Amino acid sequence: MKYLKQLMIIMAVSFAGELLNRLLPLPVPGSVYGLLIMFLCLASGLIKLEQVEEAGTFLIRVMPALFIGPCVSLMTMGGDLAGKLIPILAV
Repeated sequence: MKYLKQLMIIMAVSFAGELLNRLLPLPVPGSVYGLLIMFLCLASGLIKLEQVEEAGTFLIRVMPALFIGPCVSLMTMGGDLAGKLIPILAV
């Protein structure tokens, strides 16, 4: 139950970031707003590190698995991307 509560805190902050993304006319992703909100809450003491530490550690541990799909897609599209390599690197 502790992990669920910690995950809900993280998700609530992420949701607040997405709301800011919808409300403010700035070209900033909602995830960046969420990170800023989480940083400000942790820095001010509004959210204690102990309240989100274990769920955050778990999410960081499983993060590499989340990159498997995009990496496989890049590998299968390698031929298509080869002709556009210089513009992609320029960006």
